[in-house]
Formats: sequence, C-alpha cells, structure tokens
Amino acid sequence: MKPKQLNLLKIIAILEGISYLLFAITVPLKKIYNYQWPNKIVGMSHGILFILYILLVFINARTEKWTWKTKTLLYLASVIPFGTFIAEKKILNNEQRN
Repeated sequence: MKPKQLNLLKIIAILEGISYLLFAITVPLKKIYNYQWPNKIVGMSHGILFILYILLVFINARTEKWTWKTKTLLYLASVIPFGTFIAEKKILNNEQRN
C-alpha cells in the first residue's frame, strides 16, 4: 500500500504545483483583459488539487509515521510557488527510498 499512496501524493504534488503556476497566466487575463473563465477553471482545479494534496500528506504522514519536520515542510510546500516540485524531488523521493 505504501508505494501506491506515496506515488499518488507525488502525482498530486506535481499537478498542484502546475495549477498554482497557471495563475501567472490566468490572473493577468482576468485583471487586464477581463477574461474570467480561464481563472475560474484554474481556480477550481487548484482548489481541488490543494485539498487532495493536504489530505494525502495527512494520510501518508499517519501511515508512514513521518516526523513533524517532514509533515511541516510538506504542508508549507503547498503554499510556496515551486514548493510542491521541490517537496516531490527532495522529500517524497527520499521517503520512497526508505
């Protein structure tokens, strides 16, 4: 069960990071050109992916008994641009090897 849950978390981390970066495109479209729908789609997608990411970190942290430091870094990564990409490479890959 461990590899499946952790792999799902890694995939969601990457998707959540991409959705966060897409705001760099959709927010100017909304603010400058009053083009609303791309921002709504990205916003909803990002919200769902963010919740999934947080939920999967919580589930994996409980089943794998991660340290408070690992959990905190993974939670913080969700609100920092490029954070989930770094977390996936440096933390989650390391956890998968253990």
